[in-house]
Amino acid sequence: MIDWIYPVLLIGAGLIIASVLTSLIAFRFGAPLLLIFLGMGLAAGSDGLGIEFSDYDTAYFVGSLALAVILFDSGFGTSIRALRQAAAPSVILATVGVLLTTGLVGLAARFLFGLGWAEALLMGAIISSTDAAAVFFLLRAGGIAIREKVRSTLEVESGSNDPMAIFLTILFVELIVSNAGVSGMTHEFLTGFALQMGLGLVLGVAGGALIVQLINRLELEGALYPIIVLGMAVFLFALTGALGGSGALAAYIAGLVAGNMRIRGKSALTRFQDGMTWLAQIVMFLILGLLANPSQFGAVALPAVGLALFLMFIARPIAVWLCLLPFRYHRDETAFVSWVGLRGAVSILLAILPLIAGLENGILLFNAAFIVVLTSLLIQGWTIGPMARWLGLIVPPRIGPVERVGLELPGSAHHELIVYHVVAGSPVAEGERLPRWARPSLVVRDGQSMRYQYAGRIKAGDYIYMFIAPRYTRLLDRLFASPTKVEADDKDFFGEFPINPERPLDALGDAYGMPIPHNVPADRKIADYMRERLGGTAEVGDRVAIGQLELIVREVNVDGDITAAGLAIDQEAGRARVPLFVSGREMMAFLREQIARRKGRRASQAQQTAELQAPPSSIDGANTKSSD
Repeated sequence: MIDWIYPVLLIGAGLIIASVLTSLIAFRFGAPLLLIFLGMGLAAGSDGLGIEFSDYDTAYFVGSLALAVILFDSGFGTSIRALRQAAAPSVILATVGVLLTTGLVGLAARFLFGLGWAEALLMGAIISSTDAAAVFFLLRAGGIAIREKVRSTLEVESGSNDPMAIFLTILFVELIVSNAGVSGMTHEFLTGFALQMGLGLVLGVAGGALIVQLINRLELEGALYPIIVLGMAVFLFALTGALGGSGALAAYIAGLVAGNMRIRGKSALTRFQDGMTWLAQIVMFLILGLLANPSQFGAVALPAVGLALFLMFIARPIAVWLCLLPFRYHRDETAFVSWVGLRGAVSILLAILPLIAGLENGILLFNAAFIVVLTSLLIQGWTIGPMARWLGLIVPPRIGPVERVGLELPGSAHHELIVYHVVAGSPVAEGERLPRWARPSLVVRDGQSMRYQYAGRIKAGDYIYMFIAPRYTRLLDRLFASPTKVEADDKDFFGEFPINPERPLDALGDAYGMPIPHNVPADRKIADYMRERLGGTAEVGDRVAIGQLELIVREVNVDGDITAAGLAIDQEAGRARVPLFVSGREMMAFLREQIARRKGRRASQAQQTAELQAPPSSIDGANTKSSD
């Protein structure tokens, strides 16, 4: 009677193992990992190996559980520095941007599929959010380093826009089922949005703080801490949803709060959650792939691909441009943010809701959403790295690769045990001494361990064990980094003119003949002004515009102070690869120029009018005086 258990476990475990092994392709070639997992599910489904799976309720349940784990981990891994730097634009993208995308895609879906307005907007809501897992993986794949402001914006947006998409999808499904009109939609939207987002935010903050307090106070077996954290995250997700709030938002906010507070065993928690997040992604993607029937795609393939292209090249760029217009983003930065709008598992998961609700066009919406996701991953997923290089958004490496492992120590010493592998050509291998605060304690050389004091000169191949505070890791990385050549485009990226950030701002105007705007304190230090404009933190590659000049961060010390800066003449419109996205700064400059020209014309016209209306005697007298 229970013989079915073993085949199910065999097939399930086999698919997970195969997915993990095939993920090597993604890591090697930078392919979108979600595409690999979805492909495995499709290959094993009814049109592939013949596994029949059509339980929509189970698929949505498993997907929701996996989404809770993924969103909590996404928040846990988002630093407060990244949030501070990109909070405002990311929140606008995650709310207003999702609304704009829903409306624009709904308009296209109405004409491409011939749907009614409610179902067309439902289609727009289903595919309105970006996929956090795909964005996080692809931004880290291939070893590319995107400008910090752009990376933070994309990561915070992708981690926080799911609640809005879920809310809109459920709202439109309920409106279609209840046959409510536009007035009912407006009322439901306002009341539902306030309740769901408000509860999600409040319970997320409270839940994240409670998780930290419990973990820091409870004395448990070490292996139980990650389990209780994960259990509390899922419990918070379910409780918030049961109370009528957004469980997705609560899970993300709780992870954000817990990840940026001092919590016991954070390194162990991070490793455990990384593993559970990978498992959740694999299981969710496999189930969603099994649920689809590629043989049904042909009926909607053409309009669905057209909708995907409309989303990529029109809807998403317009929404991103309008949302980022008030902020200081260059044209190429806006273009890249609009391009990294990958659709993924959440869109397919939301497409199950019309099927559960029994909507007439439920299968059409599901298959169309699946094709949109596949098209997005095939086109955008493969081109993120090349697009970033073409737009000049990759920060040239300042140091070479570093081999190190950090282990968190128990207690409250706030130190880590760091193990560095000395590589040939690194500063320490060339005789550079380690600072005393590094506290080196052990050297392993040729399989033999010895105290640092008796090891003599450090050699290539040694392993150095030392106790340091995590904030000093950046400095030691430079000492143990392998040599790296200066790339030819370093000057183009960091500015051709190096400047001293300790000098006052008015020195820029004196040295380069560029006037400093009147609203900028001329006696302010360059470094202080840049940090203030960057929200209190600075990273290598960050840029600050001041008049026609552009200040670029070249080096940052352990405290986040700018120690080296570069200067470039700001010719944004001329050097932009994608000149379509006019920035808010350019628009304001254009408006000021037009206002100044209009004032000049009015003054000239007034002067000419005054001369024409002047009495002839005064004109003759003036002429007589001039002739005399």
